[in-house]
Amino acid sequence: MTDKKIALITGANQGIGLQIAKELAAHNYTVLVGSRNLENGEKAATSIGPDARAVQIDVTDQASITAAAERIKNEFGRLDLLVNNAAISHAGKPGRPLAEMMTSSRASAASLDEVRAVFETNVFGVIAVTQAMLPLLRESPAARIVNVGSGVGSLTLNSDPNFPYRSGFGVIYAASKTALNAVTLSFAIELESSNIKVNVVSPGFTATALNNFEGTDSIEVGSREPIRVALEEDGPTGAFTGPGGPLPW
Repeated sequence: MTDKKIALITGANQGIGLQIAKELAAHNYTVLVGSRNLENGEKAATSIGPDARAVQIDVTDQASITAAAERIKNEFGRLDLLVNNAAISHAGKPGRPLAEMMTSSRASAASLDEVRAVFETNVFGVIAVTQAMLPLLRESPAARIVNVGSGVGSLTLNSDPNFPYRSGFGVIYAASKTALNAVTLSFAIELESSNIKVNVVSPGFTATALNNFEGTDSIEVGSREPIRVALEEDGPTGAFTGPGGPLPW
């Protein structure tokens, strides 16, 4: 047991997840660096410092999720913050250009196998991890769940012909983030009378492996809003925000 707040971030061995972990550790959190590959997680935890520990968790593997929850229960007895950050943008080889990803995600041409693979991580994985961690979150006096989403998942924005990213609204990554919004709101509504707040946050167009590093914002910039929401214990629940403020569903 510890007096420090405990945070689990999935997909925290690189990119925005790693930056969030670093900032939380700087704010006196014990940070659990979730990573599919334990060795990668351990390297990331070492780079953060003594307040970080690697946790092997593959959000598509129920046994891995269950083992992670059991470990957190045994070592800490509770969880104060869950950041569902792990995500993939496609199921192909690393390094695919963003334009190619967008073309392959068009509704008329998308591979159903790829749709299923992306939803398995970005949607079903979030549900599975959240369900597993809920008993631990209930043990915290002020727990938060922060789902890392995307403005490209907004149906309101994409229905506007003037939205600059509208042409990229495909049925793979973008639609998975729309589904994540629905999952977030569902958990928020169910838990609104509890001690657990649930929100979804868009980092903006950040240069990460998700878009083959073709984004316009740095990791530090893209991490600001997720970190703000993660640290905000007295904020709203059921909100969708981005770098510029509230976003429409």
